[in-house]
Amino acid sequence: MTAKLRIALAQANPTVGDVAGNAAMVRRLRAAAAAEGAELVIFSEMFLAGYPAEDLVLKGMFLEEVRHAAEALATETADGGPAVILGAPWREDGESPLRGHVTNSALVLDEGAIQSRRAKHELPNYGVFDEVRIFKAGPLPGPVNVRGLRLGLMVCEDMWYPDVAECLTESGAEVLAVINGSPYETDKLDERLQLALARVLECGLPLVYVNQVGGQDELVFDGASFVLDAQKSVAAQLPSFVEALQIVEWHRDDHDWRPLGGPCTPAPDGLEAIYSALVLGLRDYVEKNRFPGVLLGLSGGIDSALTAAVATDALGSDRVRAVMMPSPYTSRESLEDAAETAALLGFELGEVSIEPAMEAFGRMLAPLMNGGLSGVTAENIQSRSRGLTLMALSNKLGHMVLSTGNKSEMSVGYATLYGDMCGGYNVLKDVYKTAVFDLARWRNQQSPPGALGPAGRVIPERVIVKPPSAELKPDQKDEDSLPPYPVLDDILKGLIEEELPTREIAARGGHDLETVNRVWRLLELAEYKRRQAPPGVKITRRNLSRDRRYPITNAFKN
Repeated sequence: MTAKLRIALAQANPTVGDVAGNAAMVRRLRAAAAAEGAELVIFSEMFLAGYPAEDLVLKGMFLEEVRHAAEALATETADGGPAVILGAPWREDGESPLRGHVTNSALVLDEGAIQSRRAKHELPNYGVFDEVRIFKAGPLPGPVNVRGLRLGLMVCEDMWYPDVAECLTESGAEVLAVINGSPYETDKLDERLQLALARVLECGLPLVYVNQVGGQDELVFDGASFVLDAQKSVAAQLPSFVEALQIVEWHRDDHDWRPLGGPCTPAPDGLEAIYSALVLGLRDYVEKNRFPGVLLGLSGGIDSALTAAVATDALGSDRVRAVMMPSPYTSRESLEDAAETAALLGFELGEVSIEPAMEAFGRMLAPLMNGGLSGVTAENIQSRSRGLTLMALSNKLGHMVLSTGNKSEMSVGYATLYGDMCGGYNVLKDVYKTAVFDLARWRNQQSPPGALGPAGRVIPERVIVKPPSAELKPDQKDEDSLPPYPVLDDILKGLIEEELPTREIAARGGHDLETVNRVWRLLELAEYKRRQAPPGVKITRRNLSRDRRYPITNAFKN
């Protein structure tokens, strides 16, 4: 009977669709784990394909490439090195790749072959997950035998409910292991730990939790993998938002396995976690899509300043380009604040006046615009002139444009289609305006590990304290059109995250009912704009993309 076993937790960053690259990562990390004496290496959910692979798993050619990569990796385990557990989409020979015939599986590779496979039983079908649409659910599983250990193998959502762990325990599992693709959300880590503790309490077994790390489109995976012993204590905790390989040694006492423990890296929380997620999400979006850098309009306001700070921390100042695009309504303070922000962050700031474009559009449209340009038409011409300028520079330089709107503005449509909404990615898309201020203050005091930007203050204090303004007309302030941001954000959280009736939101927050109803109407009316917005980092339980899916044509009255 095996007396001890060294298990490596491989918290790595795969790329969706890059099967060859992901397989190469398995080889590299397996070799590193072998050098440290590991006998088993556990990777995350759908690792060979990348997660979430979405409709790629409906392509027969893609599934074949995944199968061939898995079989090649399995053959290599005949070398006497560690066994490997990893996730992959899987279909049996001769089955159709269409919906209902592909499983989200965990593969056990050892002794030169694929020794076992377990298919995910609990398929999530909420928020950003729609696995019921593309995968076939597996049966309740039994344990797998790996190097003398009866391992109860689960795939992500299988841990969220008691039935899979219960079945594994009753079938003789000695240790539970969960491979995961669990995206970051505020307070998500504590929820994961509580669910894992519930399974340990119910089953009386230790548990290994291996999570993916890295950005994929709007999702950010924070890693933070861990090991719990049978006494419900954290025996090992991997760092958040970075790749890591950690060996945990296990000993068998009588018939029970126990982890000896390892380093426990405290997970960041609050503003540090949010900021780290924004940095990682942007970095991976740029790197995995092979952009040379990013470009943004730097207005002298707080949204563009925070976006520039995140971009610099993610990519370094040499890969960030910014341009100030003043109009006749741009204040001297905004010009100064934009210049100071660029200087603090260490990148060059260009300047392109949009006044000639405004005048040209005025002349072009005069025959059809009785009385000339005015009101919202004139304001949107300014925003779209800036969007056109940024996209022209992007075409020339190859840099991806970052839009800089926040969740508060996107919720109520305080943004211009084909203007300030132009861009390939929006870092602040899921960040409320009040959190923008908090993050700016936090970043001026500290920065996350691995940040490529300068330490210390990077956003001028005047940018943080001055009243927000689009500066599209004389003496304009955001609060001329919107409730104060603390009020607006509280109402929006009630409407978006909690789906509360407007009367309940008004009563709970002490808000004027007409104000709440007006915000609700603005939220519903702006759905058509949000459908055309660029992707952006998801940090909340309910972002404005796939988490919240409302019809554009919508006659319902609250």
